[in-house]
Amino acid sequence: MARPRMAAGALFFDEADRVLLVEPSYKDYLDIPGGYVEEGESPLQACVREVQEELGIAPHIGRLLAVDWAPNQGEGDKVLYLFDGGRLSVEHREQIALQADELRSYDFHNPDQVPGLTIPRLARRIAAAIQARTNGLTAYLEHGQSPEPGT
Repeated sequence: MARPRMAAGALFFDEADRVLLVEPSYKDYLDIPGGYVEEGESPLQACVREVQEELGIAPHIGRLLAVDWAPNQGEGDKVLYLFDGGRLSVEHREQIALQADELRSYDFHNPDQVPGLTIPRLARRIAAAIQARTNGLTAYLEHGQSPEPGT
């Protein structure tokens, strides 16, 4: 029986529809707010907890945008959930307090900049989630790509 590690994160946007990316102190690329699901916790609960821990805010986390089967050679099977954090209000942005031992900074970026700021599979996952958000759908992905021919 498979026992994949699971992680959950959120896509947040500003009023210009730019996506929020964080700079982790332990990675050499930008990432989305989120982290691993703990035992007994749902992916949505993990997303809410991780956003609160990492950003110090508790905005409403919306619907599931994408689920990605993304095994990692060093970590084994992984399933990653990406939720819609929606448009962050000015008030929420002013309240952001980064988890200092994990994050160096954050900023909003145009979606077309994301591939140059992060690893390819995360860039693909973010792009698919943005498209799913626009179309009112949920994307199923494998390594950040749709397994469906022609999608």
